[in-house]
Amino acid sequence: MKIEAEENQLEEEPTYSHIRLERKVNNRTKILKSLKTKLRSNCACSTRRAKKTFTGFFPVFRWLPKYNFKENTWGDMMSGLIIGIILVPQAIAYSLLAGLKPIYSLYTSFFANLIYFIMGTSRHVSVGIFSLLSLMIGQVVDREVQLAGFDLEDDVFKDIKAGNATDIIMNVTSVNITFGSMNIECGKECYAISIAAALTFMAGIYQVLMGMFRLGFLSIYLSEPMLDGFATGASLTILTAQVKYLLGIKIPRSPGIGMLVTTWINIFKNIHTTNYCDVVTSAICIAVLVAAKELGDRYKDKIKIPLPTELVVIVVATLVSHYCHLTEIYGSSVSGVIPTGFIPPKVPDFSLMGKIAVDAIPLAVVSFAFTISLSEMFAKKYAYTVEANQEMFAIGFCNIIPSFFHCFATSAALAKTLVKTSTGCKTQVSSVVSAVVVLLVLLFFAPLFYSLQKCVLACIIIVSLRGALRKFKDLPAQWRLNKIDAVVWSVTVCSSALISTEVGLMVGAIFSMLCLIVRTQIPHTAMLSHIQDTVFYEDGDRYENLLPIPKVKIFRFESPLYYANKDYFLQSLYKKVGMNPSLEIIRRKKIEKKLRKRNEKKQGEDMKNNDAHIELVIKKTDLEAIILDCSSIAFLDTAGINALKGVLKDYRELQVSILLACCNTSVIDALCRGRYFGKQDKDRHEMLFHNIHDAVQFAREKAAAMTDSVV
Repeated sequence: MKIEAEENQLEEEPTYSHIRLERKVNNRTKILKSLKTKLRSNCACSTRRAKKTFTGFFPVFRWLPKYNFKENTWGDMMSGLIIGIILVPQAIAYSLLAGLKPIYSLYTSFFANLIYFIMGTSRHVSVGIFSLLSLMIGQVVDREVQLAGFDLEDDVFKDIKAGNATDIIMNVTSVNITFGSMNIECGKECYAISIAAALTFMAGIYQVLMGMFRLGFLSIYLSEPMLDGFATGASLTILTAQVKYLLGIKIPRSPGIGMLVTTWINIFKNIHTTNYCDVVTSAICIAVLVAAKELGDRYKDKIKIPLPTELVVIVVATLVSHYCHLTEIYGSSVSGVIPTGFIPPKVPDFSLMGKIAVDAIPLAVVSFAFTISLSEMFAKKYAYTVEANQEMFAIGFCNIIPSFFHCFATSAALAKTLVKTSTGCKTQVSSVVSAVVVLLVLLFFAPLFYSLQKCVLACIIIVSLRGALRKFKDLPAQWRLNKIDAVVWSVTVCSSALISTEVGLMVGAIFSMLCLIVRTQIPHTAMLSHIQDTVFYEDGDRYENLLPIPKVKIFRFESPLYYANKDYFLQSLYKKVGMNPSLEIIRRKKIEKKLRKRNEKKQGEDMKNNDAHIELVIKKTDLEAIILDCSSIAFLDTAGINALKGVLKDYRELQVSILLACCNTSVIDALCRGRYFGKQDKDRHEMLFHNIHDAVQFAREKAAAMTDSVV
């Protein structure tokens, strides 16, 4: 009867497999319900959700209705006016870097400010033409123009006289460009701006795609030393490209790899053709600009509004060039005609996309990296937040939309942003004011810059590089602070300057990542000793007067323990401890074999006592416990767990205890899942300790107990 009752009870009670199956069904039901709920909430369309999506994509509609006119108007108006004044000479100057006419630079400054005002989330960054991007665009433009059969030094504008400047008709929307009686089928300028617009459009597409796939976090992998090195290396290339304008010599442009070296060779070959008028003008302009910058930096607390030195230099230089007839008398090169108004928009030439698709990738990365880094820096300074993915969309559309209006790539620039914040900028309304200033120049004042010497523009560019070039002075301090960061900076500078900017960016990013990998593969290891009269332990090689623990070794591994560094962990442990368990086991077996052979010859003696003596000789060692300081081990993978299990097994065979101290919870969980403490985890309390001192005390007590038992 009892057996039948038990059988009936087993039939009535659910088995373990039934319970497991029921749990799986319940979990699956919960997951399906959760997915349905999320899909319903994400796909549901409501007025509130549509408004949130719209204002998220166009943040201006979120903050502009709350604009405080009383507190913000004056600061935004002043900063916008000053940035607009600075933008004009910089736009004209940076056109030299891009290999394009100044009018396109002005278009770029105008559209970029308006679009970022609508879509940007930073209140302070100044978006517009950036020297590094202009250089990168210029290198691609030069390459493609040369491949198309145009002479890089052939300028269709240089033979146009001032008297017939008003007869210029620019029909960019068609295949032909007409200059008075000249009819050129998409000449050099048309082809150059087509390349630049296609390159800008493609870079913008990449940035929007990165925003759609939420790849804004990738900016964290572009380290600060790498970006600084890239900026400095590119600054050397920019400086080299402007030397010919300072000297007034005509040399072929050298696009592609090794541009810096090739350009300097050509400069020295043609140094005898130096234009002394340009040299004198350059010396005066550089002296004035540098002096003004130094005085501005020294008295920036007293001077509330920075002086528009670049604009003053341009105005004075233009007047002197025009009334002294420097072009006619000395042959000085000038900017030429800058037409007023807007050229009709044109769709970027999609037939060119295949040629520049790869070149657009570094352009997109650099543009976004500098924009988001500056946005986050100033957001942190002024206590607000920016959205990385929305910044990606903003800068992407700052490239896509202007590419239809004959513009080239833009990004945030540090120098203009610093001026913007120092002059009282509160919101991006200042960008609208800057755009209005550029618009006035486009509509009315552009032709006045006809007689402006190119060497003056080159001086403005070179002086603007002061900040990046000063990084060389900081290299010794950086070396003392962090040698790896100094090496990353140096490698990026050399590759950017000596090879090319695009290659330099790639080399810098890869080398920076390799340094990070090497840091975890070959981390710092240390043997710890006791700080007298405390419960703390530190590296005995770095600090003096520390007390070693008799018969106990404390080993610290300052990195996560995973498949790439497990071998280095084992080698370092064996070297620091002074005992390789595998070799020690082999050594003891050899000693045991020799002793047994020797004792076999002694007949008639007590073999039991001999065996005890052999065992005592073999197992005699000065090491009783090894404590692993796991405070710097952030995580373990399977290879790391197996390495620790192998260490535990090998040293146990030598009767040496392995104790773990200062493990975080994720490491403990990984060890438990890996059965490090045994199937029942019963020995866990004797192998795992909250701090090193507890582990040391346990090792001492265990050694004392073993000594007492032997006695």
